[in-house]
Amino acid sequence: MTPETSTLRSRRILVTGLSTYWGGRLAQALEKRPDVAVIIGVDSQDPTRELQRTEFVRVSNQHALISRIVRAADIDTVVDTRLVVDSAITSARLAHENNVMGTLNIIAACSDSDSPVRKLVFKSSAHYYGSQRDDPAFFTEEMQRTHAPETPIERDIVEAEATVADFAEKRNEVVVTVMRFSNVLGPDMHTSHSRLFSLPAVPMILGFDPRYQFIHADDVVNALEHAVEHDLPGVYNAAGDDVLALSEVIGLLGKYPLPILPPLATGPAAGSLRRLLGVQLPPEMLRQLRYGRGLDNRALKSTGFRFDYTTREAVKTYGDHLRLRSVRRGAGDAYHYEKEVEDFLRWSPSVRKHTGPGRKASFGPADTL
Repeated sequence: MTPETSTLRSRRILVTGLSTYWGGRLAQALEKRPDVAVIIGVDSQDPTRELQRTEFVRVSNQHALISRIVRAADIDTVVDTRLVVDSAITSARLAHENNVMGTLNIIAACSDSDSPVRKLVFKSSAHYYGSQRDDPAFFTEEMQRTHAPETPIERDIVEAEATVADFAEKRNEVVVTVMRFSNVLGPDMHTSHSRLFSLPAVPMILGFDPRYQFIHADDVVNALEHAVEHDLPGVYNAAGDDVLALSEVIGLLGKYPLPILPPLATGPAAGSLRRLLGVQLPPEMLRQLRYGRGLDNRALKSTGFRFDYTTREAVKTYGDHLRLRSVRRGAGDAYHYEKEVEDFLRWSPSVRKHTGPGRKASFGPADTL
């Protein structure tokens, strides 16, 4: 498959979920592209990353408000990064509202007859496929789940993707890209897997050593940016090359395997583990700790995308981070969004542009258009 570089004029991009890890990181990457004219980020929470020329609009998932923003800013590309794929970070009800109802509202905002949107990139998850005993060695994009979804997060993802697929079928003039990412590792990532791997000894299910794939956080951002740059209709798996047994992952991280979870009544045992160690193992993760999962990433690579990290390299890089984390702890202040300061830096006529070596450029109103 040969990708087509978008022939649209300088892109005007809406990033949903700007306050999320992925929304913020993608906006930072897009800001560096000269072919991106406008970046608008929407979310109900303040941004968590420092941004230079991304305009932030505080808004919930109400489709009427998002639709007004899309039309007013003449948005041609929407990148939806909101999907919650780790049930440990919120309740099942809130995850469902975000994943299913939120996706319906985003799609509705792009579906108006006068909508300028010509591209939608939807960040999804390999949880779409689930984890079962009789799964194939590698899922391709054409494959369906071998069993109906059994966890709330998996049901949400399947339902959200169905909404996106229905939109793609009805609006064939819009390029719709769905990217299913495997588990992610990165130095500033906070997931159920990263919390599990932070333990000196990593609990496993007795009698199971499942296969794992990981993708480095940088490759996730690069893949989303690749989908913005090129016209890639359809679904694409995104996972680093290589498959490792969980015991190999643990060894590369410099940890010790601890097979203490029973194969029967695993859920209650995981609850006890949470009370003892403070680590929550959500149901979709317990299924992976039992059966694992593999993704075929050849379709994405056929479009010209190149991963910077294999699964092994992503794990080893994360292991280096864990070993240095205690040294780096407290080395820098976290970014905090302050509206008045941001407005001054972006819009005040008193702010001068400095682009010399070692100086960060300041952007006024003319620079954001």
